Amino acid sequence: MARPAKVLIVDDSAIVRHLLAKGLASDPNIQVIGQAADAFIARDLLLKHEPDVITLDIEMPKVDGLSFLRRIMEYRPTPTIIVSSISQDGSAASLEALRIGAAAVFAKPGGPQAVGELVDALKRCIAELRAGGFTLRRPQPPAMPAAMAPATLGRIPAARAQNVLIAIGASTGGTQAIESLLTRLPPDLPPIVIAQHMPPGFTRRFAERLNEITSHRVVEGQHGDQLRPGVVYVAPGGRHMIVERYGVELRIGLTDTAPVHFQRPAVDVLFTSVAQLRAEPAIGVVMTGMGQDGADGLLAMRRAGAHTFAEDEQSCVVFGMPKEAIARGGVMDVVTLWQMPQALVAALEHPPARTRTVA
Repeated sequence: MARPAKVLIVDDSAIVRHLLAKGLASDPNIQVIGQAADAFIARDLLLKHEPDVITLDIEMPKVDGLSFLRRIMEYRPTPTIIVSSISQDGSAASLEALRIGAAAVFAKPGGPQAVGELVDALKRCIAELRAGGFTLRRPQPPAMPAAMAPATLGRIPAARAQNVLIAIGASTGGTQAIESLLTRLPPDLPPIVIAQHMPPGFTRRFAERLNEITSHRVVEGQHGDQLRPGVVYVAPGGRHMIVERYGVELRIGLTDTAPVHFQRPAVDVLFTSVAQLRAEPAIGVVMTGMGQDGADGLLAMRRAGAHTFAEDEQSCVVFGMPKEAIARGGVMDVVTLWQMPQALVAALEHPPARTRTVA
């Protein structure tokens, strides 16, 4: 039997530390080896106990969470889960934490019920981090080959951009991977819909950042949005996003139905809605992430005639979601993150017809 996962809790709030420690300690597969109110205490506990996982607050005295996370990743890389405020500053800092190397972000609880939900989510995340082969690295090569720069990938014919839909799903490591992918894709693309596992309050800032640093218009999806070429739609945290047909138009739908694979937004929900369009040519992509979300939906897309991709283990932070999608038969091509822009453009040059059925 595997030993319990050793967890270090770092937060300047004594109440938060107590609630997290009490909740996590109720799981026999988790051992809370220490609690720290600041980075200096956390550093000593980290060196002494060598935890398997750290939960880390962003806003702390003396040394802030981002500075401490950078030191962790440089000197003693350890899977780290951010438990942060959903304020504008907190969400922006949390996105930066993900780029530095944090495994996941969770919002601080707003009441007793939310505390239980947070603890349950942390337990699942800790278990998946131990089982999922988490890799502490940036999911991109040190330098991008010149042949893969956006300017060399060619332009997508306008008619083709209007008649294809690209659906992307990701979880752990996905914010960095999606950012890397979009910055390398040409701007004249079909509509792109994205389901990235993130809590409410964080996806809007994620979309805003992508809009700032890429050549694409990136927005957080709103109910009723008409899908337009050149626009990227990010599913809002806490809601499922689907694509629906209204006459000749495709529009975004948002639902509050139950989480799928403990996630809302769920990749499976988005992908299944795209598969049900049938007559609409589509491309599906499962990227880095823990768990199995997206595997069934990608298979449904492939059976409906879509061209489907999975990110290769070589570039994944966690190979769980792509691995499961491959195992279930939903993947046509497996490519690394830095090969994906070229692969997607090539697929758009020969768009899927959505007329065949795969057994």
